[in-house]
Amino acid sequence: MDKRDLERYSRQILFKPIGLEGQERLRRGRVAVVGMGALGSVLANHMVRAGIGFLRLIDRDFVEESNLQRQMLYDESDARQHLPKAVAAAAKLSAIDSSVTLDAVVDDLHAFNAEQYLGDVDLILDGTDNFHTRYLINDVSVKHRIPWIYGGAVGARGMFAVFQPPETPCYRCLFPHIPGGRGETCDTVGVIGPIIHLIASCQAAEALKLLTGAVRERNPQLEQFDLWHHEHVQIDISAGKHENCPACGQGIYAFLEQSDQHEDAYTTLCGRDTVQIAPAQPRSLDLEELSKRLAAIGRVERNPFLLRFTVDPYTLVIFPDGRVLVQGTQEIAVAKTLHAKYVGS
Repeated sequence: MDKRDLERYSRQILFKPIGLEGQERLRRGRVAVVGMGALGSVLANHMVRAGIGFLRLIDRDFVEESNLQRQMLYDESDARQHLPKAVAAAAKLSAIDSSVTLDAVVDDLHAFNAEQYLGDVDLILDGTDNFHTRYLINDVSVKHRIPWIYGGAVGARGMFAVFQPPETPCYRCLFPHIPGGRGETCDTVGVIGPIIHLIASCQAAEALKLLTGAVRERNPQLEQFDLWHHEHVQIDISAGKHENCPACGQGIYAFLEQSDQHEDAYTTLCGRDTVQIAPAQPRSLDLEELSKRLAAIGRVERNPFLLRFTVDPYTLVIFPDGRVLVQGTQEIAVAKTLHAKYVGS
């Protein structure tokens, strides 16, 4: 490191568990952040300010005004321009530290590109908001022995955990199957900024440990927080490894397979300005519960067979088996974003 770096990171170098050697390891480190929303923007900010050498930012979405309450890297100008989050974040982060190599990827992470985007880094940070992507990250992690740090937050609740196979259980050891039903999302029940910063900061602290070689300090817990009701739960997952786990036990990477067996199908309906989303496996949706959640956000109409949810200029027609028609667009990326935001993933 040169004199400028020594001055810039002097306070972090003074922290003995990191020191000069740890700072040099950070400068050589390569990290990917998957999802540049609330968690991802905080994570990326921490990584750049800590002096990471290479940071890949992966996100398919664009900045909207509703993001600004909690997604710290974006501003009103980004929202007015509808800039891709990865691009807007890279611009902000480059202004913070121009010596960090930033790779902005405007794309959806899926089975066909996951190894390309994640296979050449030292650590993967989870800023996503859907289960399928986490199982995909886990497959890459296990197959290539790349650690990753899970995080999630909604409302005032959040959790995080460190997965470093084969030394630790993998995500699929703890959660063998994608949970059924419709989980809550930030766009249906809301979220407060402090829980985002708490969870992302815990993830970032664990990242610093792994990247500087302090593996023995790795947190063995799945930690859960509820800031509104001042609750904190720690669950020791160190003994949670399963020999029959499809991923780390049997080497079966189902979510990386080059097929649509585990992925929803997206089809643009010709001449209808509509994208159909068909789940890979039938899902049972509680339309009554979903209608209650969505009623506070837009116009809801329901009959015994479907639910229509309108938030101008789009309408989502939702069926009990999980099929959704997104009306008002022919762009699959837009339909994916709306589906994840209002129905859940």
